[in-house]
Amino acid sequence: MKIHQLSLFLENKPGRLIEPCRLLAGAGIDMRTLTLADTAQFGILRMIVSDWERARTMLKAAGFVVNTVEVVAVEVPDRPGGLAEVLEPFQGTDINIEYMYAFPTGTVDRAVLIFRFDKPDAAIAVLQQAGINVLESVQAYNRIRE
Repeated sequence: MKIHQLSLFLENKPGRLIEPCRLLAGAGIDMRTLTLADTAQFGILRMIVSDWERARTMLKAAGFVVNTVEVVAVEVPDRPGGLAEVLEPFQGTDINIEYMYAFPTGTVDRAVLIFRFDKPDAAIAVLQQAGINVLESVQAYNRIRE
């Protein structure tokens, strides 16, 4: 139920983002989804790829600082209130959402949310108890590709 996400630390300068993208492309590794956050000095490229272990090894060998974390993907209705419905079950719990990102799928009226929780196993239990569709890694990759 948890998905491996790679986080790369990149210097915040022109041209730095293309380097890991070229390496992954050259190795035939597909970036399924990503988000980029920045500060004045550096950026963090968070991504879910088709082969995270090979990508991590290759990027580290190329000199990138790479961190691997487990995230949770859920499928929700792509409509007003969809996110609120996912967040509601966490009211009154001590589970923290460290960050999240979202994207629509090719399926009509569906979206995928990627969450980084401080307690992912507890979060998965809360989501499942609320009847929210927590995606397995293969399902998440398929939804991302739609």
